Amino acid sequence: MLIHLTAAGTSFVLDARGPRPPAVLHWGAALGELSDQELSAYADASVPANPPSSLDAPPYLSLLPTLGDGWNGRPAIPGAPLLEVTDVSQPSPGSVLVRLSAGELSVTTEIELSAQGVLRLRHTVAPSGSFEPGSLAVVLPVPARASELLDFGGIWAYERKPQRSPLRTGAWVRETRHGKPGHDDPYLMMLGTPGFTFRSGEVWAVHLAWSGDKQLWAEKSALGSTVLGAGELLAPGEMRLDGPYTTPWTVAVWSDQGIDGLSERLHTWIRSRRAPLKPRPVVLNTWEAVYFDHSLERLTALADAAAEVGVERFVLDDGWFRGRTDDRRALGDWTVDTARWPDGLQPLIDVVHARGMDFGLWLEPEMISPDSDLARAHPDWILGGPSAATWRHQLVLDLSRPAAYTYVLDRLDALLAEYPIAYVKWDHNRDVAQDGAAHRQTSALYRLMAELKRRFPALEIESCAAGGGRIDLGILDLVDRFWASDTNDALERQQIQRWTNVLMPPELLGSHVGAPVAHITGRTGALGFRLATSLFGHAGVEWDLTTTTADERALIGEWVAEYKKRRALLHGGTVVRSDGDDPERLVHGVVSPDRRTALFALVTLRAGAAAVPERMRFAGLDPDRSYVVRPLVLGGPPRTTQDAPPPWLADGEVTLPASVLMRVGLPPSLLTPEQAILFTVDAI
Repeated sequence: MLIHLTAAGTSFVLDARGPRPPAVLHWGAALGELSDQELSAYADASVPANPPSSLDAPPYLSLLPTLGDGWNGRPAIPGAPLLEVTDVSQPSPGSVLVRLSAGELSVTTEIELSAQGVLRLRHTVAPSGSFEPGSLAVVLPVPARASELLDFGGIWAYERKPQRSPLRTGAWVRETRHGKPGHDDPYLMMLGTPGFTFRSGEVWAVHLAWSGDKQLWAEKSALGSTVLGAGELLAPGEMRLDGPYTTPWTVAVWSDQGIDGLSERLHTWIRSRRAPLKPRPVVLNTWEAVYFDHSLERLTALADAAAEVGVERFVLDDGWFRGRTDDRRALGDWTVDTARWPDGLQPLIDVVHARGMDFGLWLEPEMISPDSDLARAHPDWILGGPSAATWRHQLVLDLSRPAAYTYVLDRLDALLAEYPIAYVKWDHNRDVAQDGAAHRQTSALYRLMAELKRRFPALEIESCAAGGGRIDLGILDLVDRFWASDTNDALERQQIQRWTNVLMPPELLGSHVGAPVAHITGRTGALGFRLATSLFGHAGVEWDLTTTTADERALIGEWVAEYKKRRALLHGGTVVRSDGDDPERLVHGVVSPDRRTALFALVTLRAGAAAVPERMRFAGLDPDRSYVVRPLVLGGPPRTTQDAPPPWLADGEVTLPASVLMRVGLPPSLLTPEQAILFTVDAI
C-alpha cells in the first residue's frame, strides 16, 4: 500500500507495500495531487542503485531501521528482529496505522499529519513474552541537502542557547538524563539547507513530546542516508516489557520559509489542539519581591501596589507552608504555616480578591526536604533512600510509590478544596539523579496533574523546573503556562524567549518585569527595555512594587494597559523575526492573522559593528497593502547616541507599501546597548 498524506504545503509519502517495514519516500514540500498510477511510478523510480560491498539488494531505509535490513546507524529498536508488515490502514485521511510483527514481538506505528503540516509518529511495542528495549525511537529520513544542524544547550538561568554546525558523517547525539528535559535540552533539533535563517531556507525538525529523559540525534550515513531520530532514553534495566508500551509522540515539522516557517506551523497547531485560553492575566509573583519574608501586612501593601498598576493575578511563591523559612527545609509538608498565617491563607486571598485579582500559589510536589516531617515519617518514600545526594538541599519524592502518590494528591486536593486557588506554579528544582527512575517518575507526574485537572477543571498550572527545565509538548497537555527561565534579566531574556518561542507560542511563556537590578545577574536594566522584553509573552511583574515611585507605577500601569489592549494580537498572531547581519541587534514582532496590524520591537543587545546600522525590516506583512508605522514608547524613551533621529521618526510616523517595509525597511534610531523601541504597524 502506498500512502500520500498532504496538508498545508507538506507531503508525506509512505511505501507500505510490504512485507518489509514501510519506508518514508518523502517528507517535505507538497508534491501535488498524485494518482495511484503516478504514486506507484514514483515509488518504483525511487529505488536507488545498489552500491558495491553492501547487501545484495538496493539500500532501504525503513521506518524501523535495524542491522538486519542493512542500516548500520542508530536503530529504532535495538535488538528487535526483522519485522514484517501484517496490516496497513488509514483511520482518517490524515493518519496511518501500520502493524508489524516478528515472532513474539509486534509493533504498531501511528502516523498523523495535521492540517497545519505538523507530523506526529509513535510506536506501540507489544511482546508476547518479556522484552527489554534499549530504546524505542522514531527515525525519519531527510534529504542530503539538509546538512546544517541547529539545536540547543544551556545551564540554569541561561536556557535555550543555540549551537550550530555542519552535519558530518556519523551521528550527532544529544541525550538528557535529568528526569526532565533539563536546561540543556536539545529542545527542537533542526537540520536545514546551508545558511538557513529565520526567514529563509528549508528546515526539518524533531521534538520529543516527553518530560523525562530523552535522546535526539541527527545522523549522516556513509551509504548516503541522512536521518533525524527521537525517542525516550531508557537506562539499562529501566523497562522490561511484559505488556504493551507506547512511546512518546515524536513531533516533526518541515518548512521552506526558514525557522519562522516552523514556528508558524507549530504555533497554529498547538493553538488548534487546546481549548481557547481565556485572556492571559497580568501576573504578579511575589518571589523576587518578598522571598521568604511573609506577613499579611507586607503582602497587603504589595497587593495594593499590584492592583494600582492593573495586575490581574497575584501569586504567592515559596515560604507559605509549615517551617519553610528558607530553601533547606519543609518540602513535602504541604500545610499552611500557622506561625505566619494563624488564620490560614484566606485573609490574604480576601485581600487579593477585594482588589480584583485572582490568587495563585507556588508548590514543588515532586520534592522532599531531608529536614521535613514527611522525610522523618517516611524515609522509604525518598527516591534512592535518605542517604541519596542532595541537590539544592532537597531530595526526590518517589511518586511511583502508591502511598507517596496518594499522600501528595490528598494534600494538594485539600489545599485546592479549602482555598479558591486559580493557579499553581508547579516547580521542580533538582534533577531526579537516579538511574532507572525517570520513566516511572514522569508517568506518575502526568497521572497526578491529570487527576488534579479532573477534580479542579478551572485550575491552571504553570510548568516551572528551576526555570525553563521542563518545556515540552508532552506536559503541555496538562499545563497552561511555562516559566521560560529563572532569570528576569531582560538582556538574557531576549535570547531565551527568542529561541523558546520557536516551538512554544508566546501566550504560553511567562515573562516578568523584574527589579532595576536583576536578581540573578546583578545587571541594571532600563525600565523601557525591561517592559518591552516582557510584553512579548504572558506578561507579569516580579518586583517589590512598594519600593517604586508614583511615576514608575504610572509607567508600569501604561504598559499593563497596552498589554491588555494588544493581548489578542500578542497571543493570537504570527511570530516573525527579521534576519540581519548584526547579531547584536534584533527585530521581532507579532502580525495579526489577517495581517492588518502588527507590533514590532527593535532591540539592541550590545554595541553593533557599524555606526549606522542596517535598516530594520518588518516581516510577515501583506504585500498587497500599505501600512502606517508609528513608534510606541513604553517606560520612557530609549537611550540613543545620535545627533538627530531619522526624519521619519522625527515626524512621528510614515506610510509605505508593505513591499518597501519588508524588503528595504526603515532607518532606525541609534539605540545604545540594552535598549528597545516598539513600533505599531497598521494597514490603511
